[in-house]
Amino acid sequence: MNQVSPKTLLHSKWTKVAVVNKEKHFVVTAVEFDEDNKVSSCQVQAVINDNEYILDWRELKNSTVWRQGWQ
Repeated sequence: MNQVSPKTLLHSKWTKVAVVNKEKHFVVTAVEFDEDNKVSSCQVQAVINDNEYILDWRELKNSTVWRQGWQ
């Protein structure tokens, strides 16, 4: 399991284990907070083609799908 801190989530770098459409490296470009000021979702951007995806930030903890940093 990856260690993910909501405070350092913005601009963090991630590598997707299963490459789809040559999209392997991602950067967190936006973080959304709920009314309790807790992270609800984040937006990741593929480095190769600038496609953006919104996902639950807790998905980044799954080490079978995501690796922290660019590898």
